[in-house]
Amino acid sequence: MSIATKPAITKRVAQEAKIATEIEYQIVHKIPGRIRFRVPLLNHELNYAQNLQELLEADSRVLQVRINCACSSVAISYQLFSQNHELIQADLVGLLIEARQRQNSLIQSQNVAEVDDDGLKLPAFATVLALLGLGFPIPRLIIAATVALAALPIAKRAYVSITQKRKLNIDCLDFMAIALTSAQGNLLTPALVMTLHEIGDMIRDRTARVTENHAADLLDSLGHFAWVEQPDGQKQRILATQVQPQDTVIVYPGEQIPVDGQILRGTALIDQQKLTGESMPVVRQSGQAVYASTLVREGEIYIQAERIGAATRAGASIELVQKAPVHDTRMGNYAANIADKAVLPALIFAGLVFATTRNPARAASILTLDFVTGIRVSLPTTFLAALHHATRHGVLIRSGSTLEKLAEIDTLVFDKTGTLTQGDIEVVEVETVAGKMPTKRMLALAAAAEQRLTHPVAAAVVKYAEKQGIEILPRQEFVYEIGLGVRAEIDGEQVIVGSDRFLRQCGVVLDCLYEPHHCNDADCPHHLNCRISAHDSLLYVAVNQEFQGVIYYTDPLRPESADVIEQLQTQYGMEIHLLTGDNQQRAVAVAEELHLPLSQVHAEAFPAQKAEIIQKLRQLGKTVAFTGDGLNDSVALAYADVAISFSNGSEVARETADVVLMDDNLSSFLAAIAIARQTKAVIKQNIGLAVVPNLAALGLATTFGLHPLAATIIHNGSAIAAGLNGLRPLMHQDPPRQSQ
Repeated sequence: MSIATKPAITKRVAQEAKIATEIEYQIVHKIPGRIRFRVPLLNHELNYAQNLQELLEADSRVLQVRINCACSSVAISYQLFSQNHELIQADLVGLLIEARQRQNSLIQSQNVAEVDDDGLKLPAFATVLALLGLGFPIPRLIIAATVALAALPIAKRAYVSITQKRKLNIDCLDFMAIALTSAQGNLLTPALVMTLHEIGDMIRDRTARVTENHAADLLDSLGHFAWVEQPDGQKQRILATQVQPQDTVIVYPGEQIPVDGQILRGTALIDQQKLTGESMPVVRQSGQAVYASTLVREGEIYIQAERIGAATRAGASIELVQKAPVHDTRMGNYAANIADKAVLPALIFAGLVFATTRNPARAASILTLDFVTGIRVSLPTTFLAALHHATRHGVLIRSGSTLEKLAEIDTLVFDKTGTLTQGDIEVVEVETVAGKMPTKRMLALAAAAEQRLTHPVAAAVVKYAEKQGIEILPRQEFVYEIGLGVRAEIDGEQVIVGSDRFLRQCGVVLDCLYEPHHCNDADCPHHLNCRISAHDSLLYVAVNQEFQGVIYYTDPLRPESADVIEQLQTQYGMEIHLLTGDNQQRAVAVAEELHLPLSQVHAEAFPAQKAEIIQKLRQLGKTVAFTGDGLNDSVALAYADVAISFSNGSEVARETADVVLMDDNLSSFLAAIAIARQTKAVIKQNIGLAVVPNLAALGLATTFGLHPLAATIIHNGSAIAAGLNGLRPLMHQDPPRQSQ
């Protein structure tokens, strides 16, 4: 590995200090593999400490984090790859800054929430005063002045709507009803109506803002910094956005690639799961292309930058997310839209009644009986109750409109890797060549050779051996070749573990292996290879130049996947598709295991292709939900009617998703659908509760006449009844069952 000289390291530390001007910190002490910072902000900002803890623990190179807020101290232990500790330490300083940026965003959100609450305070105070005025000698002038102040924002909005937008909206109707009822001496009614309206609007706005905030600044997930080789050979750490095409970017083990480009020198094992969905890392070497957002697991590479930031393949995916027509439709205030459409008919009806009867009380009753108040109040209340109910069962649903769409889903598209499968390599079986080494002995030697290697298959072999109670033997001399395998001396034996190509390169004869023909004959001379599944992969083991056997490994299905797919197909009648960037063979194997039609399997799809498939399904008239967890899924998530992800998925997938399964279990999605369908039923009930009593009262007011007080009781009573009915989901202790 090429390491910068000491003066270059000193220069990088100075540059890092310049970048970190936003936060005060000191390095108390540092040794390779461990560093301690003193950060004064830790002592008086608990949220900063929590943000920093989360960021550090999410870094694959960090082994242990200990934060002592009282001492303003954070101690970090991290993995060492050769002598790159100075480079990692500089990255850790970058995380100190990022945690501060998250803290600033949180403070801004809290400030906005406080502004929201201010709009509710005055109507609520007016309502309390009006109630107290019924039993105490509070001057009516004070109550009237408070009601007038609370109504002032409504009057302003109505004025703007009429004079600037040339449109009658719900504020116009609200203001007329408030003015008429107040003129009749009834101050409690307008105060209560304004309070209910503010509560509904506050719930609506907060729900909309959650989606808007989480959709912002998605490009941050591509990484903030990059190491660039200067013409004099020095290595400089700069912001990733400052990298220029043709720059030479160095990426070390455990780091994320910040640009798209071509490898100039070096070989690396690269995890592309976030971008392509491939479950297995791939080897990339000089002359081959690599992409931003992928992770270097092993090796060190020098890349000639070709595309930066939004121009990278990952950046293009994120731009597609931002341009997708979702952020308007998913934040719409559907209740207010319904209300606005009822304004003109209500005014015309009230005018006709007044022209016919010359009775202002009847006209006031008709304006008071606008049934849209019940809709405006009950819909956000119903959504909030359902969202809270879903959260209690491990499902985060971003907005009320998502609930509406979720109830209508008829087609569900799943990503494969990390969604239907566990996303982690697992050994499923070990098999030896008949008449040679015992299985446990071969596994012990293979695990000993693979120990402390960062390749996921190596880690899976060691984990499997430990589960079998096998002691991991000490490893003497060893040579590891990226993407091929390892040769090691174990317990006096020469052990080779790796691909069939690697064993042949080492001179091992694999004369007992043939092309698989999938027979079921246990006496077949080729039986060892007959059992290879399309879903499994093989690791070959040789000892003392003799082939001994194979280790089967795979990315297994989630335990709940088969049951969830079956219920979605049988109980909910959904059409299920499999959409993955992985190869066709693995995709078909998973589909067969889950009993999915092969016509509904789409493999080897890059992000833009995934989006095209989602759009085609929607063009066929289907209401489509997509479930995925990687950066490569973000575009498809954005173009689906409902986007579903996991809490442990990539940052972009989580922030693009409308529904996040917080317990990382697909079974939670069944509960989410049931809750959504129940919510749809409750909304229909609420519309009935709001509309029917008011329509009946309107009939009375038109024909026989209705006292404004009676109209107020019916109006507010129906709104309150609808609002209380909307809270019913909170009464459920368990997710509701689907009913046909």
